[in-house]
Amino acid sequence: MVGGVTLFYPETPTLTEEYIKIITENSPKTTEVIKELINQHNPQDMLDGIKYYESENDILLRKQYYYDMNKKKVVDDTKTNNRIPHNFHKILVDQKVGYLTGNPVAMKSKNEAFTKELNQIFSEEFDDVLPELVKGASNKGREWLQPFINEDGDFDYMIIPAEQVIALYNPRDKRKLDLIIRYYFLADGKTKKIEVWDDQEVTYYEEIDGIVYLDVTVEENPASHFYFNETGYGWGKVPFVEFANNDERISDLKTYKRIIDAYDLTVSDTQNNIEDIQSLITVLKGYDGENLQEFMDNLRYFKSIKVDAEGGVDSLKQETPIATVTAQLDRFEENIFLFGQGVNPNKENQGGDKTGVALKFLYALLDLKSDVLERKFKRSLRQLMWFACSYLKLTNKGSFDYKDVTFTFNRSMIFNEAEQIEMFTNSAELSMETRLAHHPWVEDVQQEIKRIDSDQEKEIEIPYNNSKIDSNKNNGGKKDE
Repeated sequence: MVGGVTLFYPETPTLTEEYIKIITENSPKTTEVIKELINQHNPQDMLDGIKYYESENDILLRKQYYYDMNKKKVVDDTKTNNRIPHNFHKILVDQKVGYLTGNPVAMKSKNEAFTKELNQIFSEEFDDVLPELVKGASNKGREWLQPFINEDGDFDYMIIPAEQVIALYNPRDKRKLDLIIRYYFLADGKTKKIEVWDDQEVTYYEEIDGIVYLDVTVEENPASHFYFNETGYGWGKVPFVEFANNDERISDLKTYKRIIDAYDLTVSDTQNNIEDIQSLITVLKGYDGENLQEFMDNLRYFKSIKVDAEGGVDSLKQETPIATVTAQLDRFEENIFLFGQGVNPNKENQGGDKTGVALKFLYALLDLKSDVLERKFKRSLRQLMWFACSYLKLTNKGSFDYKDVTFTFNRSMIFNEAEQIEMFTNSAELSMETRLAHHPWVEDVQQEIKRIDSDQEKEIEIPYNNSKIDSNKNNGGKKDE
């Protein structure tokens, strides 16, 4: 019973359970199952997110066609074919990355010793890794982080691209990760390396010419998760942490890709109409060519035609409806930022001394989208803490509770500086630490408190010293006896 609801599970194993059993028991069918799972894996949506982030939009694949005399569709390489991508996706993703992780995420425990160890493990390098996780999750719907102990015996971690990962969760407990299959190609583009991770070890395979074999190039296979003091260990959990973008694990691009495609197509076709001679409607008079197709071919390839003595050619200019196109593009742009839940950096939103309320309204959608990802990431960070605590215990650096950590995302948002300072001045009933934490000029609250205390001490000393100087002056500069 879960949450007051009785759950009924099938008596026969599910297909996923059968796959997991075959792989973990290393049965003769193991390689067949691994190959089947890889063949079924379709990371196309993830790859689209990466492509659009790098401005490799679908419009770049667009080809122009015409129909020949046999009514056959033929690629027209001579026709104007502008392919203009617009990188709205990168703007929206970078907004979320900067908003959530532009400032380092604070990790803190009530146990000062634990906090100190965490700060050593998750140093400035992790401040660079976390934004990459946000970017990867936004582009692909999820990203993976693999914790491990490196050759120096230190706790370490690396990002594993989500498009390389097949996750098999326990069918009866979707929160429990049973297996990870990672696959990737070597530089030759032919050899496919495969890793299968369970809670104790990793087994290496490779696929050559469509057949999966145990990887004979690996000395120890299967191998322990990591080695410490020349002893192999298994984590007791599959050493992969999923950083999901949302509950559905879908890319941000999914919600507005077609609108970006429509925007790209409209701009590209408008430019084609401006440049292409085909934007003229041609009127033939007494044309002596064999047929209309010949005329079109001559016009397309030679940019010229022939007519008889009594013939002629007139053209009616086809005007591009710029006002209509502009209105349509404005509508597309508005919808991209609406459905993408971002801040539109157009001229209407720039300039002016906006109040705090107006700025919060401007950031409302981005804030809403970021709330979902922050909730997911906090859960993932807590899972990562489990591995960090296991490492600290193994290395005799302390026994800590991985749940005894709080994560604070310090969001980066433009604010009205004068308004913030006025609020600071008018909030005397709050503690100095709370007020300083919201002051726009203060980066380190504790350091600022020390400076204030130091300044107050100097203010106390100055009147006392001045009184001594005045006293000496009254005595002609002589000291009191």
